[in-house]
Amino acid sequence: MFVDQSKVGELTSQERRDGSQDPSRTIGRVIHCDGARATIAATASGKDTDATALWTVGRIISINLGSIRTVGLVHRIEGMAGDWLEDGDNPIRAYVELLGEVSQTGDGAPVFDRGITTYPPIGAVAHRIRATDLQAVYDLSGRLPATIGRLSQDTTIDARIAIDDTLNRHFAVVGTTGVGKSSAVALLLRKAIISRPDLRVLILDPHNEFASAFPDHAIRVNTSTLDLPFWLFRLDELVEVLYQGRKPIPEEVDLLRELLPLAKQHYRTPPTSALARRPIDGAISITADTPIPYRMADVAKLINDRMGLLESKNDRPVYRALRARIETAANDPRYRFMFSSRTIGDNIHETIGTIFRVPLEGRPVTCLELGGLPSEVVNSVCSVVARLAFDVAVNSQGRLKLLVLCEEAHRYMPADPQLGFAPTRHALSRIAKEGRKYGCSLGVVTQRPGELDPTVLSQCSTVFAMRLANEIDQNIIRSAISDTSASSLSFLSSMGQREAIAFGDGVGTTMRLKFEQLPADQLPGAASSNTFCQPTDQDIDIFSLVEALRRAESPAQSGDETGLDFPSPLRGMGFSSHPVRGTIVPTAPDGSGRRSDDAGLRRLYE
Repeated sequence: MFVDQSKVGELTSQERRDGSQDPSRTIGRVIHCDGARATIAATASGKDTDATALWTVGRIISINLGSIRTVGLVHRIEGMAGDWLEDGDNPIRAYVELLGEVSQTGDGAPVFDRGITTYPPIGAVAHRIRATDLQAVYDLSGRLPATIGRLSQDTTIDARIAIDDTLNRHFAVVGTTGVGKSSAVALLLRKAIISRPDLRVLILDPHNEFASAFPDHAIRVNTSTLDLPFWLFRLDELVEVLYQGRKPIPEEVDLLRELLPLAKQHYRTPPTSALARRPIDGAISITADTPIPYRMADVAKLINDRMGLLESKNDRPVYRALRARIETAANDPRYRFMFSSRTIGDNIHETIGTIFRVPLEGRPVTCLELGGLPSEVVNSVCSVVARLAFDVAVNSQGRLKLLVLCEEAHRYMPADPQLGFAPTRHALSRIAKEGRKYGCSLGVVTQRPGELDPTVLSQCSTVFAMRLANEIDQNIIRSAISDTSASSLSFLSSMGQREAIAFGDGVGTTMRLKFEQLPADQLPGAASSNTFCQPTDQDIDIFSLVEALRRAESPAQSGDETGLDFPSPLRGMGFSSHPVRGTIVPTAPDGSGRRSDDAGLRRLYE
């Protein structure tokens, strides 16, 4: 940290520690000390409010030991008398947690070291800490700094973090709703991309609010622009989509595990006969998880072929059920980001380039907006993207620096292993455990750290703890702090807006700070909030709203290799594929709905 050497010798009488100092500047004396804490006896005057204000919880003081000064945090104060004397002196005791020591270098600059080498004796003098000593306490020792706010102890001093250590070793931002958590995250990301121009940021955004915070640096990937082909999904991820979060049927999953490699082989080497569908000797090993394109129509054809075999008579209900699930998903307009392509091609390069910003093109941030996706596929999408993030970082051999920011992380990595989606948990946990070796970092944001996988939180070397009201959440954060300043976390339930306690590798020592205030147009969700707040004189048509809810896009047309075609003669007679069960049902002549007078045909085809 830079210290103006010309001012080191120009300390006020309040900050000098020589023998000629006015004794009235002494604010207390040590009466008890153990290995981590000290008790200071002091006097508070009912008239001198300035001196009394020095003894407040959260203050940092120093204890003069001659050549060194012991730094301590006041975490508790109490009066020794039963009442308060307005016209006299009131004896008080202050309980201090010892943080470290400040010593002078040869050129007179103060240096802070964690830990205590010389403990204060009984009667040692306690003073208000110097401003230069306070700066030394939070010095980053030459590491790349980023200013994120001001110290709560002294608002004239910048609160700075070591940006490389914060990103490379993962970080977490925790705090209850409404304390400014999202704005703090947006500020940290802004500082990160300014300090690290080569950094790419992927935000898993469940509330679709971060794109507005980075209008010049981010691209928005939502249901309209997301192109994540179904063949990129592993078997367990595809099963999650087909069963929509319900418990899968083992027989159907086993059948799908057997048919997917055949469909992939069919795409790679189109067979001339049914026997040629078997994998060719010497070809690469293809499994249900191999990211090779295939056609859902081929999977359906393989199911039909199996159903036609005499020995498969007893398994036909399983075949029918699996085909119906595939057809339902392929024709569901909500899943068009997976099944919309009319031709199957190996476009994984475009998908990875868009999501992970290769090339950057001046926009290093990708906001993957999950709010518009069906809730039953969000877990699968997060699993695919997190898995790709780790694989891309590994295969780039550290050249691609990537930060995956997981908003509402307790949804995807819950503490209870029975909850959530196991592949998503595994993919994000893998980044937390191994990602730093390959340049892939994880940012965890949650309002319920007690519901977050403790393994993931333990991998976050820097934590920004904002106000937490829940006792379980507070205990989780207390257990995560590793240094001697655990008493600072006693303020977790009473901190103000945009205030946080930062601890870990990204800061010099545990500090209480207040984040910078971002402009209104750079706050997350600013655009959407302005839209909702604007009054309008136009009447709302409830009928159009209901029609929009009922409206469904047309299913895949003939020739769409991702969809399942129903027989073309029936299409010309006014039939379409049922969007729910995947069966053929009659429609009105104009295609707008069923004909109410065709009860016999409905019984025939349903």
